[in-house]
Amino acid sequence: MPDPKTAAARARYHLGMIRILMRGLCAAALALTPLANPAPVHAAETLPLAEAVASLQPAVESRDGYSRSAFRHWNTGDDPADGCNTRNEVLLDEAVEPPEVGDGCRLTGGRWWSYYDSTWVRSASGLDIDHMVPLAEAWDSGAYAWTSARREAYANDQGSPVSLVAVTARSNRSKSDQDPAEWLPPVADVHCRYVVEWVGTKLRWSLTADEVEVAALNQVAQSCEGWSVTYEPAA
Repeated sequence: MPDPKTAAARARYHLGMIRILMRGLCAAALALTPLANPAPVHAAETLPLAEAVASLQPAVESRDGYSRSAFRHWNTGDDPADGCNTRNEVLLDEAVEPPEVGDGCRLTGGRWWSYYDSTWVRSASGLDIDHMVPLAEAWDSGAYAWTSARREAYANDQGSPVSLVAVTARSNRSKSDQDPAEWLPPVADVHCRYVVEWVGTKLRWSLTADEVEVAALNQVAQSCEGWSVTYEPAA
């Protein structure tokens, strides 16, 4: 019998992908309506995993000049009026059992599923919000050339359901700033999902990948038949 936790995690991922597709369809529909000052449309795209990996732009990476402070986070989030920063907004969005929200967006109770290590977490304090592609890796892969505003947008990206993920502090700190050539989740059953989300984030933000990273992604993709990457380019 399939593991219900794994099935639930995969269902959540596909639901997020459906949301991206719906946003892309809505954007396309709006593009058909005459506007005085039409906004650019960033349509969602879906590619088989192997093709998505091949779409990554290859480049040599360099960490020269990197500082975590170059990426401002956590800011006031998608809804500045709710009193919650990006971290807490992600926790509220990913909660399997919603926590109570107190003054200053203090979260009490609730329950979360950390898919990296197949662990239930019952306290927000036990969770980190992981940047799917770590800030240092993003810097190496092109963010060094961005404006500070774009780096802040990246560090607080809730426009994709896979850019930020609530996981145990233990697993996040084990991952640190490593790419899939150096680190994969300890639970092998989620490697396909993880690589799909990694590649989708890199394509969303037009980040490059080095030779060793691409080789590792392709190795995982070989055992991920039927998996695809859906992403919407960041504005």
